Amino acid sequence: QVQLVESGGGSVQSGGSLRLSCAVSGIPFSLFDMDWYRHTSASQRDSVATITSSGMTSYAADVQGRFTISRDNAKNMVYLQMDSLKPEDTNVYYCNANRQATWQEYWGQGTQVNVSS
Repeated sequence: QVQLVESGGGSVQSGGSLRLSCAVSGIPFSLFDMDWYRHTSASQRDSVATITSSGMTSYAADVQGRFTISRDNAKNMVYLQMDSLKPEDTNVYYCNANRQATWQEYWGQGTQVNVSS
C-alpha cells in the first residue's frame, strides 16, 4: 500500500518559517521524483518545488529563494523548508511522488499552512 503522509503545517506570522515533511512508503522512493503542490484555483494544483530522483531541484517563480526542497532517500522523506512566508502562501500543501518511466503518480492528503499578516 502506497502512503504519503505530510506533516509540519500550521499557523505562522508573515516573515516566519515552517518546515513541511512527507513520509513515503510502499514505493521505491529513490526512483521517484518528488514535488510539493498547492492550489492555484479551486480545481487546480501547481507544483511549487520539485526534486528529481537524482537530486536536481526547481521552484516556482513566486517561491524561488524562499523555499527549499530536499530529500533523504535513507529515510524515505521529502521536506519543504519555507522561509520568509507571506500571507499569499496560505494554502494546502500536497506531497506528490511521480515516475514518468512507469506512469506512476501518488498524492498525500495535504497539510494546511496559514500565514497571517
